[in-house]
Amino acid sequence: MIAGLVVGGFEIVTFVAFSGMPPMKYGMVIGYTTMLIALSAVFVGIKRHRDVDRGGVIGFWPALGVGLGVSFIAGIFYVIAWEAVQAMTHMNFATSYANAIIASEKAKGASADALAKLTADMAAFKVKYANPMYRLPMAFAEIFPVGVLVSLVSAGLLRNSRFLPARRA
Repeated sequence: MIAGLVVGGFEIVTFVAFSGMPPMKYGMVIGYTTMLIALSAVFVGIKRHRDVDRGGVIGFWPALGVGLGVSFIAGIFYVIAWEAVQAMTHMNFATSYANAIIASEKAKGASADALAKLTADMAAFKVKYANPMYRLPMAFAEIFPVGVLVSLVSAGLLRNSRFLPARRA
């Protein structure tokens, strides 16, 4: 829950501070940095489970399971925060995103045919994104792969009981 509160809180603060969508070149950096900071709770959760609940020893698969559980919960919080951001800021993400992508391609000198195809693709994206059954899993898919990566690394490191061993009183 800590990871979810951190990532969700940062998400809300970021979008409210920018009064909607942050600039494209900073948005992804801010977003993924926040995810990594929040998902450091995966490492802490696995270590605590290893040291407190399992006597200082944990295998790779049980550690990975704990990490994926923490990542899943953080992902749910992330999706809820994303929906809250859109409601609070009245932001139309799909339109803002589509306009930014089209403007970027225009700036690169894309041909009229390429821009026409991109504009049609972005119009289709906006229709799909309006459906929560498309939007919610898409938001979850932004954070969960990062959680899987952090879980794999953390499980690999913490399966070794000599890596950051528990302190004995």
